Amino acid sequence: MTERFILGMTGATGQLYGIRTLELLSNTDVEVHLVLSEASKINIQQEANYSLSEVTGLADEVHDNRNIGATIASGSFHTNGMLVTPCSMKTLSNIANGNSSNLITRASDVILKERRRLVLMPREKPLNRIHLKNMLSVTEAGGIIYPPFPSFYQKPKNIDEMITRTMARALAYFDISISFDEWAGL
Repeated sequence: MTERFILGMTGATGQLYGIRTLELLSNTDVEVHLVLSEASKINIQQEANYSLSEVTGLADEVHDNRNIGATIASGSFHTNGMLVTPCSMKTLSNIANGNSSNLITRASDVILKERRRLVLMPREKPLNRIHLKNMLSVTEAGGIIYPPFPSFYQKPKNIDEMITRTMARALAYFDISISFDEWAGL
């Protein structure tokens, strides 16, 4: 069976995390299903040196976020799981509260109900009590909250190294191996 992976990108800042994920996965045999929110499309233009078509060209299949009847909205469509990066607090709230009004939140709900791996990378700050409660709700439902905080053990030379290492570690949750320098300890 082909390994399948769902990537949702929402409107928070940090579109480079999703783009780097697509780049890293383009060097694997994993079939990537991409869903972009409308706000993500706007932020890609604001934050990245990529056109929207260049970003979508990195995925094997691109789904319209309004199409809640897409294949990825069904539990019978087997995947390794789903990563949402960046994950806006609106999307986090909708997932935490079972609001499946678009494909990103519907696919996330399906991943949780099927007990597959869901990793959300929220990019807002600071956090208020509502954000924290929603993160706890997602965690209690089986999801993983993985804020994209960079590590500095390896003394990264630039932001590109920090993003790559962060995304390689996030993909490890899905048993997708991306080579990077691991921390060797003290």
